[in-house]
Amino acid sequence: MARPRSRDYEELRRALVDAGGRLLSAEGPAALSTRRVAEQAGVSTSAVYNLFGSKAGLVRTMFLAGFERLAAAFAAVPRTADPVADLLSLGHAYRASALANPHLYELMFGRPVPEFRPDAETGELIRPTFDVLVAAVARCVEHGAFAPADPHDLAVRLNALAHGLCGLELRGALGGPEEARRHWDAAFDAMTRGMEAR
Repeated sequence: MARPRSRDYEELRRALVDAGGRLLSAEGPAALSTRRVAEQAGVSTSAVYNLFGSKAGLVRTMFLAGFERLAAAFAAVPRTADPVADLLSLGHAYRASALANPHLYELMFGRPVPEFRPDAETGELIRPTFDVLVAAVARCVEHGAFAPADPHDLAVRLNALAHGLCGLELRGALGGPEEARRHWDAAFDAMTRGMEAR
């Protein structure tokens, strides 16, 4: 059998990742079997094994796919002369990525599949998304917009705020989209004002 074209491979990979994510989100880890994922994507189970090797390989790929999509959202944020505005834009990109991929979000930051624990190699693959945030905070400090502080520490706090807001919004606890956006803006405005140089 001829090897699928690259585009076909990527489309199938994405379809299987999304099918697995939807099953996990809707029915929990017990529903996440190679057979169910294949059925949801309209392919045979051999396609799952050919692409991912095993169910564990599929889960790892789902985890990484969430961060790949987050990295793409960050990369689409333009860099301007205003480092604080750029930082806030990254926050909005984080939110947009979570809302576009709610079926992967819990796997990225929680433990819905108890047997899956990212190893050191996997951790290194996802680290660049956090490094983007650290670099954006460092720009704010270097430009004098934020008081002198460790950019890593500030990034941890901003990340915690974004993660908490996303978790609440995905569970419907922030109201509708407009109300949720209002909470996001108010929370980040308060936090960044607290970091400003005096």
